[in-house]
Amino acid sequence: MDLIQIVVLALVQGLTEFLPISSSAHLILVPLLSEWQDQGLAFDVAVHVGTLLAVVLYFRKELADMAVDWFGSIQGKHTDNSRLAWAVLFGTIPVGLCGLLFNGFIKEALRGAMVIAATQFVFAALLWWADSKGRRNRNEYSIRWKDVLIIGVAQAIALIPGVSRSGITITAALMIGLTRDAAARFSFLLSIPVIVFAGGLETLHYLSVAKGGDYSSLIIGAIISGISAFACIHYFLKLLDKIGMMPFVVYRFILGMVLVIMFI
Repeated sequence: MDLIQIVVLALVQGLTEFLPISSSAHLILVPLLSEWQDQGLAFDVAVHVGTLLAVVLYFRKELADMAVDWFGSIQGKHTDNSRLAWAVLFGTIPVGLCGLLFNGFIKEALRGAMVIAATQFVFAALLWWADSKGRRNRNEYSIRWKDVLIIGVAQAIALIPGVSRSGITITAALMIGLTRDAAARFSFLLSIPVIVFAGGLETLHYLSVAKGGDYSSLIIGAIISGISAFACIHYFLKLLDKIGMMPFVVYRFILGMVLVIMFI
């Protein structure tokens, strides 16, 4: 890949991983809408490592507190932080199981432009409904086991390209009454084990078939995606209550219409 392709793809990953607009859809669409060849598995792994480091660095204090209290909960000392840690872990189980069972089918049958267009329309409408009708009076520490199940199942649906993992988990969190900030924060925390799990599987697959590669491209991609993802998380959380979800709803509808016009 040349430098322009590396920068564009890394920025696409970094800026869309945590916004409710689907990073996987954009990474699939970039080769479709340009003359670039598919960036390959190794580069996808590298940019996901960048976004993983970004979210861990951003929530480093919260994660440290959750880890300490989680170990304490094993000894029977339960706190808000330990319950949040358990919610993140259990909320990851549905997507892990579905990924193992259906990953091959999804990659082969559901990566088309029309699938992405359809998911843009459907889940934009759901995001709008949840944001406008949700009570928005609970924080992430109030999440109950029923809520964990709802958000976890929603995250599993995001394996379909175009759904958006952050988008559907934020939608589900808003539906159960979380504030916008709490919904986004829980979604971002929930992304950590998912990225680790998916990235680990992709890394193992890459190592089994790798015959060398351009490691400078991978390093540059990881750095750019990490920096852009960190900035995206910061400003998204800072501006969320002011702008709401409507800009992302409109963007998804426009993207869906563009895809229909281009590929119908």
